[in-house]
Amino acid sequence: MLSVKANSTIGYSKIKESMTNHTPTPRSQDPQDVDKRNFIKGLTAAVLGFLSLALTWPLVSFLLPTSNEGAEGKFVKVPNFPKLDLDKPTKMTTVEDVDTQAFITTKVVYDVWVIKHAADKATVYSTLCPHLNCRYNFDTTKSEFICPCHGSVFNEVGKCVGGPSPRPLDTLPYKIEGGELFVQWKLFKAGIPEKIEA
Repeated sequence: MLSVKANSTIGYSKIKESMTNHTPTPRSQDPQDVDKRNFIKGLTAAVLGFLSLALTWPLVSFLLPTSNEGAEGKFVKVPNFPKLDLDKPTKMTTVEDVDTQAFITTKVVYDVWVIKHAADKATVYSTLCPHLNCRYNFDTTKSEFICPCHGSVFNEVGKCVGGPSPRPLDTLPYKIEGGELFVQWKLFKAGIPEKIEA
């Protein structure tokens, strides 16, 4: 019994001794090998840096405040204005790029009512009823703008001729350049007699 224990102790000490006497293989100091290692280290650092930047940029751009510089007073082109019939209310759509964050551009779509009077003159109405900002339509049989929510009725010059609207239709600033119509979309406070921006 004792001899078995002694043999196992001797075997353990030999294993331990062989582990502690192990010397690592020396790295090659050949200049070509050193250059290869440095190149691989540099390439790895560059790839990891690029991946880190690519993965963190969306988060960083989301956290940075967006710049609204130039947004105030921006006019957006309304397509197909030259083809409009004269003195006929036409609902038209504009699309505006308003914000880019994390490689995603947000587009805002605005509807406007346009009455073209001449190549260089028009009336542009917001599509929101001044009563409670419902969207109204144009009834061609009656030649009136009619709000389906609460029954406000407006004639072609925007005057309220029926219903609870406290003011006429809200006109929007516009300009015509090179025969094309550009509109500045604005939101106005609803339910009050004064036309005040919201």
